[in-house]
Amino acid sequence: MQAAPDHSLKLTSFSHGGGCGCKIAPGVLAEILKQSSGFPVPPQLLVGIETADDAAVYKLNDEQALIATTDFFMPIVDDPRDFGRIAATNAISDVYAMGGTPIMALALVGMPIDKLPVETIGKILAGGESICAEAGIPIAGGHTIDSIEPIYGLVVLGLVHPSRIKRNADARAGDKLILGKPLGVGILSAALKKNSLDADGYSAMINSTTKLNTPGKDLAAIEGVHALTDVTGFGLLGHAREMARGAGLRVHIRMDAVPFLPQVQELAAQGFITGASGRNWAGFQQDIHLAPAITPVQQALLCDPQTSGGLLVACDADSVEQVLACFHAQGFGQATVVGELQEGVAGVEVI
Repeated sequence: MQAAPDHSLKLTSFSHGGGCGCKIAPGVLAEILKQSSGFPVPPQLLVGIETADDAAVYKLNDEQALIATTDFFMPIVDDPRDFGRIAATNAISDVYAMGGTPIMALALVGMPIDKLPVETIGKILAGGESICAEAGIPIAGGHTIDSIEPIYGLVVLGLVHPSRIKRNADARAGDKLILGKPLGVGILSAALKKNSLDADGYSAMINSTTKLNTPGKDLAAIEGVHALTDVTGFGLLGHAREMARGAGLRVHIRMDAVPFLPQVQELAAQGFITGASGRNWAGFQQDIHLAPAITPVQQALLCDPQTSGGLLVACDADSVEQVLACFHAQGFGQATVVGELQEGVAGVEVI
């Protein structure tokens, strides 16, 4: 088996978890947020924390609303430039997931200065800058600290017309569910950590995690698109659950329709599964019903944390072809219908 790129200084050796697998488990997060006190919400705050949406949105005027989001994590790969590219792509995705256009970013940098060479840190930042350049935005500032583990990410600001905001909670009964990217980033990263991912697998992971979710801003203009989010640390099941709970509907997912990155299903069957997958399942299994035919490996795949994952779109049946054409035109060839939303107890059903 050909090995993935070997780097003498392994960034992943500094971190206890990588990418969106670093997220606090959903059950623990829910307990933490229960302790948060309420606060006055101004009418201009169009999207806040109420439905665990991808970003906050604040109305500036009748034509513009400001999108604000932040995302950062520890290394998921050892190549410093790839780490920076992945982290930046992941952070910018939240603006696209609201239907917006990014306008600028601020860098969040925490590095073990006594352990990492300055040139390595520079490559991480350069990777992030390269993705911001692809998105057409500047890194206008940021903040740095000396930390035990390497941490990198962005604060990202964007703009959207108030009438085109796409929340994760506005799906309607009868909507089809479309996934923009194949799953499996967590599986591939687990194999990478154990030196069991070949060059093709590594390339597939990097290509997916550094592909900007640019269709989001165009999907916002499609009238039949009702809800939008991106699939990240809580896996497909977790983010579909958020969509279901927000709309008060039941998501039905067809296991045989879910796309996966190359090698993912085989590696999962060999046991390359992240701990975050199990934590995800423990945090939201009460809202999930799996058909008896769904195997433990398939359950893990559906809970697999996605770093810089794909957009998840709820649209009416008449808009499916237009949504798929939007994805395909921008290079998302594996975008496909994976299920639908129906009346019923809020949650997710997998068949």
